[in-house]
Amino acid sequence: MSQVLTRFARVPSLSRFGWLMGLYAENYTRLTRLFEPADLGQGSYLSSVDDGLDVRVDVIVQHPYTTELRMTYAFADPQTGEPDPSAFLRLYSDARQVEATHCYVGRRWQDVIGMYPPPAAVLDHRMRMNTFLGKWLQYLAERGHGVATLHETSDVAA
Repeated sequence: MSQVLTRFARVPSLSRFGWLMGLYAENYTRLTRLFEPADLGQGSYLSSVDDGLDVRVDVIVQHPYTTELRMTYAFADPQTGEPDPSAFLRLYSDARQVEATHCYVGRRWQDVIGMYPPPAAVLDHRMRMNTFLGKWLQYLAERGHGVATLHETSDVAA
């Protein structure tokens, strides 16, 4: 019996930071499979699958190894007039990771968890945002969104 317990005690556990890096990698795979944003030029794109929930992808900046974009539905919150849900993303093509930097217009992490939060609070907030992103990307793929449904619009990117 002690051999069995010893064997299980040697299995390394994944740290919360390691889990977050895994989320970033999963989200990279999901996003690139869905919209291939590194191949898009700067501008606004719309994905429509005739379900009334068109997805807007704004490529804000394209750098050699980094793409910054916003993903949202093509409708506005009735109270604020801003797109909601809205996720601002940073795609690192060299590291093969996607990070959700913030999920609401005008609300960065400082607005949500304060200016000097403890490291555990920052990690927890990032895990929540990136878990949301992963679930949203999976939902969009299941609804049929993808490169084939994506077309450039004349709207100005945010």
